[in-house]
Amino acid sequence: DKKVLENYNLFFRKKLLETPPAMAYFASRGVGEGSIEKFELGYAPHSKESLEYLNKSGVGLKEALGLGIIAKSDDGSGRVYARFSKRITFPIFTAGGKLVGFGGRIIDNRENVGKYLNSPRTKIFDKSTLLYGYHKAKTTIMKKGEIIIVEGNLDVVMLHQAGFTNAVATLGTALTEQHIPLLKRGDPRIILAYDGDSAGVAAAFKAASMLSHRGMHGGVVIFSEGVDPADMVKEGKEDALKQLFSKTKGFIEFCIEHIISQYDTHNPIHKEQALKEAVKYLNTLSPMLQDEYKGYIAAILGVQERHVHIQQAPRQQATSVESRRGHEDIAELSIIKSLLADSSLMDGILHVISSDIFQTHCKELDLVIGNEVEHPLLTGIHIRDDIMIYGKEELTQQIIFLLRRYYNNELKKINAMTHLSLSEKSFMIRKIREILHRLKKGELVPYERFM
Repeated sequence: DKKVLENYNLFFRKKLLETPPAMAYFASRGVGEGSIEKFELGYAPHSKESLEYLNKSGVGLKEALGLGIIAKSDDGSGRVYARFSKRITFPIFTAGGKLVGFGGRIIDNRENVGKYLNSPRTKIFDKSTLLYGYHKAKTTIMKKGEIIIVEGNLDVVMLHQAGFTNAVATLGTALTEQHIPLLKRGDPRIILAYDGDSAGVAAAFKAASMLSHRGMHGGVVIFSEGVDPADMVKEGKEDALKQLFSKTKGFIEFCIEHIISQYDTHNPIHKEQALKEAVKYLNTLSPMLQDEYKGYIAAILGVQERHVHIQQAPRQQATSVESRRGHEDIAELSIIKSLLADSSLMDGILHVISSDIFQTHCKELDLVIGNEVEHPLLTGIHIRDDIMIYGKEELTQQIIFLLRRYYNNELKKINAMTHLSLSEKSFMIRKIREILHRLKKGELVPYERFM
């Protein structure tokens, strides 16, 4: 499977260089040669030419159908055709860098044809779990602690070209619950940067609602209608983009304002409905956040806070998978699953890792370190499909993130201590800052306990 898709991608890349209109399209959008190379952009020629290539390469009909690179006509004739035809192509990779499918965009004015096309769902491709460009963005995401999610593949390419190398995109679908494990890696701040049309605003609201309900942090940027990140990069507006990304509207504020904006609040009946809908959203948040944002709703609607009635649902027994997994850290679980999948990884990190640096799954990590791999807690993690396995590089980045979190917390504790002498406190602070500096540079530092 891997070789077939990689070779097909090479075929598309070669065809791009041989197709002046496709190269002209990229030039018209401001895409540089470096970006074409970095993202392995290509061009899918006419179906007949692609089928001839696959036939010459010895790719069987069953295999090509299974990988979603060809399809059968639905007219009953049994005719097959190349799924991607006369489109620029965007190869799609997993977080670990495995090629699993393609995205395509027409560059002519054909009618009755969708502008964008992605590979269909296959045994290796599920667009609801993938983010375009994540394999290229993950290092920056881990280092910066921030991820920018946009709507289009070309937006990702152009943002990376402009230096925003933590940008990714959903694949023609809304952000879903299935994306959560990937988004939780490293616990980054999430920026939703969506188009200003009604579809973009609705998608931003849906995503912000889901993420705030999950307790994830970040904000929303809505571009002016008709403007997208790719165009802003082409026009040299990197500074304006930087400003937009630094001044996002928080998920909760965005959701509340969006809900209320759907009503004519000058009309008392509509105002009351807006209040009910805003409170309904508020009830999806934690009790503390509900208390925090009651006043926010009251202020926007111009009503007294006592009218904002929070009705917390009674706590149900944790019977569903989701409720049982409510207090989990997917990043920590992914580290554990990675060490279970490849025990040799432990040799390189044993000197830097300790259950002290975990916040949720300390017991499980101690079991891994103690080589108690048959323990039920670990076998349960090992068989779960929603927990990812990191490669060596990703594992290192995740551990660095956890170490930085741990030492930053230690720094706060030491600063707050009153029983330490000034010299003791200064020595420990200096030592921790030195460790944090090394970690920031990407260096794995031996674990040290200070208290």
